[in-house]
Amino acid sequence: MGRPAPHGALAAALRRLARIVRPAVSATRQVVLASASPARLSLLRQAGIEPVVRVSGVDEDSLADALEREGRASPAEICAALAHAKALAVTDAVRAELPASVVVGCDSVLDLDGVALGKPDDAVDAVHRWRAMRGRTGILRTGHTVVRLGATSAQDRVASAVASTLVVFADLDDATIDAYVATGEPLHVAGAFTLDGIGGAFVERIDGDPANVVGLSLPLVRRLFADLDVAWTSLWSV
Repeated sequence: MGRPAPHGALAAALRRLARIVRPAVSATRQVVLASASPARLSLLRQAGIEPVVRVSGVDEDSLADALEREGRASPAEICAALAHAKALAVTDAVRAELPASVVVGCDSVLDLDGVALGKPDDAVDAVHRWRAMRGRTGILRTGHTVVRLGATSAQDRVASAVASTLVVFADLDDATIDAYVATGEPLHVAGAFTLDGIGGAFVERIDGDPANVVGLSLPLVRRLFADLDVAWTSLWSV
């Protein structure tokens, strides 16, 4: 004999519960990282988020030059503007491909005496920078922009902020600087150093978020998501 049909009130309650549960599943949002940085991708993955990568292709040098002409050339202003430009550069394409997405754009610079230092031009530039940095303290600044996509650009919601971490560099001799630059690592990172690679041995200490030095402040990104009503835990892929 089959099971009896549930009481009418119970059946109605089950239908209401089903309506509540279904939107939670469909509301899952995809995180899109508008950056080619392996370090930023790794940070998000370690935090339980598996982003889709869409590189923005923003001409950073041209934008930095334009900011300087406009009198907005402080390190904080530069990294904030570049992060914003990177995020916005991919939104239209992402909206067509992954409409329920949150786009994250970042840019890092080393603030040394008020001058923004991005990636060095070449090995000679990297050596020159390290000779200026050794034994001193700089500020690693990372601009972050998060865009919660709407149906149209007019419905997008945007939150932005800059994270700053003090970095104290070791007082390296010329031979050590030359050897470090010869590894090639400093040529590919803002400020010509890393915290999570070979260069980590040459950072005496930091004051602030270590992930920010690597390229993306996880606590700050979480707060920006919250500002846009996106729960951090809803983005976990674990």
